[in-house]
Amino acid sequence: MAQAHAASGDIIDVRPLGAALHGRVTTAFIKSAQMELVHLVLPSGKALPEHRVSGEVTLQCIEGLIEFTTPTTSLRLAPGQLVHLAAGEDHALLALADSTALLTICLVRQ
Repeated sequence: MAQAHAASGDIIDVRPLGAALHGRVTTAFIKSAQMELVHLVLPSGKALPEHRVSGEVTLQCIEGLIEFTTPTTSLRLAPGQLVHLAAGEDHALLALADSTALLTICLVRQ
């Protein structure tokens, strides 16, 4: 079954999941021609290995603690903190605690 995305004008709930985090999975809230908005669910210890995307990225920590690394730096994102990454830059994530984050990807038309 295809995943339903939010429509224009829909309210999207990005509040912390708390204890409900363990029953949830990462989902794409929006996928349009210009952007993708993803709710990342990262149980403690979950890693996303080094990768890159063709568009610019923002990652906002909603709850927990996330280690965000690039070839030149390592940052710890706490709730309410956001990081921007230029297009095409390598990066990786590691959940240092049960975490959720809001990922925005600016899509580049090929």
